[in-house]
Amino acid sequence: MNKVMSNKWMIAIYILPALLLVGILIFIPLILTAYYGLMDWNGIGAMEFIGLENYINAIQDKNFWDSALHSFLLAIFSTLSLAIYLAVSMILASKIKGADFLRKIYLIPMLLSSVAIAQLWIKVFNPTNGILNRILLFFGVEKPPIWLANPDIVLYAIFIPILWQYAGFYILIYYAALKNIPNSLIEAAKIDGASPIQIAYKIKLPLIMGVVKVTIVLAIVGSLKYFDLIYVMTGGGPNGASEVMASYMYKLAFSTNDFGYGSAIGFLLLIITLIVTVIIRRLTANDEEVQY
Repeated sequence: MNKVMSNKWMIAIYILPALLLVGILIFIPLILTAYYGLMDWNGIGAMEFIGLENYINAIQDKNFWDSALHSFLLAIFSTLSLAIYLAVSMILASKIKGADFLRKIYLIPMLLSSVAIAQLWIKVFNPTNGILNRILLFFGVEKPPIWLANPDIVLYAIFIPILWQYAGFYILIYYAALKNIPNSLIEAAKIDGASPIQIAYKIKLPLIMGVVKVTIVLAIVGSLKYFDLIYVMTGGGPNGASEVMASYMYKLAFSTNDFGYGSAIGFLLLIITLIVTVIIRRLTANDEEVQY
């Protein structure tokens, strides 16, 4: 085996299939997207080279920057919600009664498709028959909001099912990380008189900080490219109030048949996501390794 692994040609032969697969599935589509962004093209007919015109128009496009702002707001809400998921995970990991049942309940949204979740929450937000407005009417609210038709609140309304959809995913990650902490550390802290909050803040959190940083990156990057549930629930409306970068790109490419401009938006979305990812990785970089 050592003789084989020391042969550069053998190493190249072994990794060649993986490199080809990555090139075909990732790099070629990226290059084609950037290339189509240089064209005036409806997706079917002949392409006309127009240089950087689509990219310049995108940078000057107010709707694009509005959709980018909405995506960043979703990223902020998703990141803040991680604190709630972490708190729930710590409670579940503390051997409370019914923890196994609650952990399975939190995983249910992960089993549902985004379309099913969107249809479920459309019914919840229904202004006349939805359970949310019925509860508000029960508590004396005379004019409950029209959640998905009000431009001022629709964006925050659709954030709720998105955060609900991924709660189980992050809780599962945190729960697994917490269960890997040696119980002897927790018991020693208890003997020293540490309170549950002190144990959580000074022992558990530092020990799983590496996992927390990874989930921050996942939450932000996932939010920037989020699409399906928003598109099903509102289609980016009303009047673009819930438009995000991915839905704006889809609308341009497949609804208005401006495939060249949509490709330019898609490539800019990739660039923005990469820049944000690098910044987050820099901010959360830490060479210190936790030793149990």
